[in-house]
Amino acid sequence: MRIATWNVNSLKVRLPQVLDWLNEQEKADTPIDALCLQELKMPDDKYPLAELESAGFHSVFTGQKTYNGVAILARGATMPAPADVVRNIPGFEDTQQRVVAATYGDVRLVCAYFPNGQAPDSDKFVYKLDWLRAMTAWLRGELAKYPKLALLGDFNIAPEDRDVHDPAKWEGQNLVSPQEREAFRALEALGLADAFRLFEQPEKSFSWWDYRMFAFRRNAGLRIDHILLSPALREACRGCVIDRVPRAWEQPSDHTPVVATLD
Repeated sequence: MRIATWNVNSLKVRLPQVLDWLNEQEKADTPIDALCLQELKMPDDKYPLAELESAGFHSVFTGQKTYNGVAILARGATMPAPADVVRNIPGFEDTQQRVVAATYGDVRLVCAYFPNGQAPDSDKFVYKLDWLRAMTAWLRGELAKYPKLALLGDFNIAPEDRDVHDPAKWEGQNLVSPQEREAFRALEALGLADAFRLFEQPEKSFSWWDYRMFAFRRNAGLRIDHILLSPALREACRGCVIDRVPRAWEQPSDHTPVVATLD
């Protein structure tokens, strides 16, 4: 089973890239069974359900005009129909569409687009920390119900200095602040493991690069897209990689896919 996360920064713009990437994985005999997407940037009535179904994927999703929006694409040939679908964090009042979860067989997938936070002295940062606390509390109950759980998405948190191209330049800023990293560790304290760090990885491995100042060409990026696995799925994990290829395509997202392989 291969699961992936990708912030596509507008599904309307990048649907062809999503379909191309999924097709390339299939041709390479390494098909993606479930793909979590963030930043759909479209309302539900514009979601390309028919195109994705034609490509062999069924979806659960929640969208929002212009901003946010998340979806889980599941490969019909290998994945059962979704059950126990949840949209957004129960009990946390929020107009922003940031979470969708579903169970496939005995595997629970949670797709999340974490708030950016803007800056540590902003109201948006306060919202981010409140959202993180609510997410952590909800996941504690989800893990009790679903031992096989994966949390995938754009976390907007670089957990360690090695996940930042220039730690000194970023010190104290949004995405790397002590408060955000503490919130990431709180997720790990639930028993969730960072799949990428289960394996030896190349130095300077990132999943996001700014569009400005030739950041991708210079590899001036951050690793902020993650797959966290419950203990049962951690034991089943056989690899986790960042696929840089789509970031080099014409008119790409500023993020690139992260893929985990589970036995």
